[in-house]
Amino acid sequence: MAQHHLLQAGKSSKMRKLTSLLIGFAGVAFQAQASNAICYNCPPEWANWGGQLQLINKELGIRVPMDNKNSGQSLSQLVAEKNSPVADVVYYGVSFGINATEQGVVSAYKPKNWDQIPEGMKDPQGHWFAIHSGTIGFFVNVDALDGADVPTSWEDLLKPEYRGMVGYLDPTSAFVGYASAVAVNEAMGGSIDNFAPAIEYFKKLANNRPIVPRQTSYARVISGEIPILIDYDFNAYRAKYNDFTNAAFVIPKEGSIAVPYVMSKVKNSPNSENAQKILDFVLLDKGQQLWAEAYLRPVIDGVMSEEAQSKFLPATEYERVGSVDFAKMSENQSTFADMYIREVN
Repeated sequence: MAQHHLLQAGKSSKMRKLTSLLIGFAGVAFQAQASNAICYNCPPEWANWGGQLQLINKELGIRVPMDNKNSGQSLSQLVAEKNSPVADVVYYGVSFGINATEQGVVSAYKPKNWDQIPEGMKDPQGHWFAIHSGTIGFFVNVDALDGADVPTSWEDLLKPEYRGMVGYLDPTSAFVGYASAVAVNEAMGGSIDNFAPAIEYFKKLANNRPIVPRQTSYARVISGEIPILIDYDFNAYRAKYNDFTNAAFVIPKEGSIAVPYVMSKVKNSPNSENAQKILDFVLLDKGQQLWAEAYLRPVIDGVMSEEAQSKFLPATEYERVGSVDFAKMSENQSTFADMYIREVN
């Protein structure tokens, strides 16, 4: 009998140890989960999100997996998951941020340095806010032009020597595609309420066999598959200075626009505290300086070093760059998409 009690006591002791161990594992698992977050549309090759996510992990201890959605895909996913959100934060073009606010899939949050974000670059309640901006132009792989000159204007892209060489992202899905359409439209005499010039331009460009991908196409320019991509300045500078490609960035002589990229906190996000920490960080000096080092123009003034500034085209080139009413740009996005699908696609 005594032996039986000793055996039972031993079993109980082992059970207590096993239970304690399992609780410990559960605690570790919970901690690991608590140090994670999901960001929609944070692709490693775009805007150096790869470097930014590494910095977030290093500085905040929050692991954020890379995500290759574009702006339109991200918004569609947020809407589909509205009743059971998966993402914590989202990064997208400004018109998609405005649209997400209207659809009720993001929540108000005013991050650190909120007061330093210029008016017009943020939703007054904090549903979206700019973190940096880029200028639309031509990202050119000079070696892939087969001896042709580097184009200097929107009209140049319609010339037969660039047949099959020009690419632009699908303007009905990717924000950079829509921003490119707005840039073309403004340069051709249109307005945010009149997209006829852009539609006419894309119809002409269609005769030159353009390449129209839906996803970020940086690698395809580097490889020479797409010699000329209508894209942002920061991708061209990255190709030139980081990947040592014979790349050029051109601001078309007819003009272009600069547009902000924004972030939001997802409504009812699973990791709300981590979401807020991430949104704070990308607007603090370290986060903003990394954007500048990745050739994006930070939204917070005074953080860009002279060295970073020297990698951009001269200020005189940027004098041809304007802006638009971003609220109207968002409001008219579906109108443009319908016109494009009906008349160009």
